[in-house]
Amino acid sequence: MPRSSNYSPTFAERYPVPLAAALIDAGLAMLAAYIAFSLRFDAFDLSTPYLIAAITWSCTVVASLFVMGAYGSWRGQSFLRQVTRVAGGWLLAASILTMLGFLLKTSAQYSRLWFTYTMLISAGLGVSLRLLAFLALRHARRAGRNLKQVIVVGSDAGRGLRLPSQLTLREQGYAVAAIVRCSNSPEWLDTLPQQVDEARAHEVWLMLPLSEGGHIQSAAYALRHHVVSIRFMPQLNDLPLLNHQVSRVAGFYSIDLSVTPMDGAARIVKRAEDLIIGGLIFLLILPVCAVIALAIRLTSPGPVLFKQYRMGINGKHFKVYKFRSMVVHQESSGQVTQATKGDARITPLGAFLRRTSLDELPQFFNVLQGRMSIVGPRPHALAHNEYYKDLVESYMQRHQVKPGITGWAQVNGLRGETDTLEKMQARVEHDLWYIDNWSLGLDLKIIFLTIFKGFLNPNAY
Repeated sequence: MPRSSNYSPTFAERYPVPLAAALIDAGLAMLAAYIAFSLRFDAFDLSTPYLIAAITWSCTVVASLFVMGAYGSWRGQSFLRQVTRVAGGWLLAASILTMLGFLLKTSAQYSRLWFTYTMLISAGLGVSLRLLAFLALRHARRAGRNLKQVIVVGSDAGRGLRLPSQLTLREQGYAVAAIVRCSNSPEWLDTLPQQVDEARAHEVWLMLPLSEGGHIQSAAYALRHHVVSIRFMPQLNDLPLLNHQVSRVAGFYSIDLSVTPMDGAARIVKRAEDLIIGGLIFLLILPVCAVIALAIRLTSPGPVLFKQYRMGINGKHFKVYKFRSMVVHQESSGQVTQATKGDARITPLGAFLRRTSLDELPQFFNVLQGRMSIVGPRPHALAHNEYYKDLVESYMQRHQVKPGITGWAQVNGLRGETDTLEKMQARVEHDLWYIDNWSLGLDLKIIFLTIFKGFLNPNAY
């Protein structure tokens, strides 16, 4: 029988929860304005100008939260994601009012301290209320209430189907009522509608590998008489993914399997980080670089700098700079021999420079040039790229971002000679994890850890 005959709507479907949330946010913004006025002026009754400002603030907060998507469904969303949207909404509202005050030349009429109190108290009340709601909702869902029943369609061979635990799904607002295995036999297409009816399911999740994508159309046709949400969740566990996401390109929806995260605002943030932090470090290390250059010149014949072409972002070659740490020598064309422990080519001063990573200091000039970043995968010699790209899966994906002076692999002890394939695989895995999880906070963490862990390393020789 169709689901509509015995379907019981959820709480969110019975009541306009987003409207109620918007009204509550508006009330909290007004309450925050009154509390802030009391703290600032020791009076609870707002004067007319402040009352108008409070109403404007309240309306702006609700509009900003709406724009940031804070009134969307919480189902399947983490609390952190919700808090991020809410914080972004309040920040947007504060920015709008600040800009309006400046343009209308009315900011001088109001207390800046009152406005700051209002914004902070509004945010505090809003986050606290959402935290209480989140905890209450999680408790209710653990008890079996406010859940959407889900039918999961998986591969007949069971490949790639990795469901979270039932408790995790319940906390997210879902419960798996049944799992239907698809096959080349049409029998599963008869079983699927029956399971939907018996479970009074709200959604059907098609969790299939791409190789069995042909079953999607069959499942959708089998459910053509059912008012049930159908979601395709391609199982990509066997594919090497990098910054995977769903995007819209040229009017088409795209499941991006391997794309660079350094695009749009991220590229601006990354470049600003390199220019500000890199420029400051470059100025601070100039005296140290002068001393090292003089020491190299006095202790070993040859140039001060070692220059070698490496592969940068998008596979483009660039010339990397390092303080020369070896005696001048020639190698066979296309061959690059890694430094080993006790390598006779390394000068006594060079050994010290390599051990302390001081030989890398000239690369801050590469950073200012825009060819490298402070944090990123270390650039390997071109010959090593040619060698390892066929041995290590997804090796070349390291070049989706600019190479770095330091990186996630380096602060985790993966520096120096990669004399085994396992070491290179581990380094690449760390590099790809960094790319997939990049954030400004992660970069700052790596820079901080480099100061204590990256400069002195027994594996660097």
